[in-house]
Amino acid sequence: MHFTKYPFGKTSDNKEVTCFKITSEDGMSAEILDYGATIRSITVPDKNGNMVDVLLGYDTISEYETNDGYLGATVGRFANRIKDGKFTLNGVEYALALNNGKNHLHGGKIGFNRYIWNAKEVENGVEFSMTSPDGDEGYPGKLDLTVTITLKDGAITIDYTAISDKDTIINLTNHSYFNLNGGEGDIHDHLLTVNSESFTINDAGCLPTGEIVPVENTAMDFRTERTIGERIDSDDPSVKLCGGYDSNFILSGSPAAIVRSPKSGIVMTVTTDQPGMQLYTSNQTSERKGKNGTTFGRRSGFCMETQHYPDCINHPEWPSPILKANEVFKTYTTYAFSVDK
Repeated sequence: MHFTKYPFGKTSDNKEVTCFKITSEDGMSAEILDYGATIRSITVPDKNGNMVDVLLGYDTISEYETNDGYLGATVGRFANRIKDGKFTLNGVEYALALNNGKNHLHGGKIGFNRYIWNAKEVENGVEFSMTSPDGDEGYPGKLDLTVTITLKDGAITIDYTAISDKDTIINLTNHSYFNLNGGEGDIHDHLLTVNSESFTINDAGCLPTGEIVPVENTAMDFRTERTIGERIDSDDPSVKLCGGYDSNFILSGSPAAIVRSPKSGIVMTVTTDQPGMQLYTSNQTSERKGKNGTTFGRRSGFCMETQHYPDCINHPEWPSPILKANEVFKTYTTYAFSVDK
């Protein structure tokens, strides 16, 4: 395993950003920024032995700061949406920052994606840590958080650990946008399988209504492999309301999902201990400049955000995101890469 690090410029408030690069013996590599504990690139071999960067990203820190989309970032304290930015915990109502219309999204106006994290090299990867103060974006409790990103045996693993000094809520994920063709064109041709029998229905704001329905006979049915593009523009409400996929699968087992590119031959397998996974197909991404002179835009990438269900704190019948004071929160997600020859 080979480590390098280099300056990645300064933020708008003059803070230094560092990029860490991990390279394995087979040539697979990952680049990770301490800004947002953001995965900037993952480079893997395709079916012809050529190295392909399967992640969308930018060349400069200013683009990460100013562009929307949370590309590659660690998001929290609560990933996804909370309706009206409100929840009640231990009889106290908390009002969070509103940054998605009248709702709270991905931790608020200054979420974890906008922090400069402390970073240190560990075996096969980099450990990032930070402290979110009590009251941060409206959340209770001082939260100490560690995110360790490692590269081993053809896989990227993200391990999350957190502890709070007060009861709080937590829902962490990584917001990487994958394109197994190397960022060329849209992701409609990617073949997807999801280990899920049901999903949470969205309203017009892409928030769950509270209803859980079977995937059968809907555009959300990926129990057998089919292309992402096959039903993305159908009249099915699960895709029509959000202009494509932006919905939470209730996971049924392991692996959570498998994605294959017929063009590159690259296969990505997702495993996690989380109960849900949001599939997002970059429906609102405007055309923009990416890394190394590339351009990308609407549906150029897909996200597989492993997490608790959106707005689950307001649905007590669902798996709970409550983290009790001084209890340790742990979760992981692995993205493993292989090749169909």
